[in-house]
Amino acid sequence: MSIPFLSDEWAAAVMETVHAGEDFAQAAGTQSARIQQVIARDRAGPAQYWTIVHDGKIELGTGDIDNVDATITQSYATAVALAKREINPVTAFMMGKVKIDGNMGMLMGLAGALGKLADAMSTLDVAY
Repeated sequence: MSIPFLSDEWAAAVMETVHAGEDFAQAAGTQSARIQQVIARDRAGPAQYWTIVHDGKIELGTGDIDNVDATITQSYATAVALAKREINPVTAFMMGKVKIDGNMGMLMGLAGALGKLADAMSTLDVAY
């Protein structure tokens, strides 16, 4: 059964998949970050989820968090393409499909870990 994209079930499945192996932990190392994602949807208004990276682990949830290091804004279509690994995050940023407000250096330092997160997302059976 497919998991609805950007739902609480999706967030839990992503975390479970990421923590099933050591790739993310190795890529994240001792880095930490609080990242807010804002997904613009046509009629339903924006969807939001957050990511916290700490101690080689990740927490993911829907809604907002306080004290973010960076906010990433993108369209729903771009979020889907990124989750399916159909577009590279750097390419999406360079094309203006992804907007970043906050600590760009921190995000660049986490590129390897965030790539492992995207790898995990792409393996899930998700209803977009």
